[in-house]
Amino acid sequence: MEPISKEYLLLFNAITDAQESLDRIRAELLCAQQRAEELYLAHSEERETA
Repeated sequence: MEPISKEYLLLFNAITDAQESLDRIRAELLCAQQRAEELYLAHSEERETA
């Protein structure tokens, strides 16, 4: 079995790190979207009762 080259390891680790960062960003964006929807609905209800 041939040893894995340094270039491949560097690339693999960079891709893995980027994927983890994107997963965190996606989760943060989903959270922000849900919060914005909650605020919008709460504001809509306030306008209806006013």
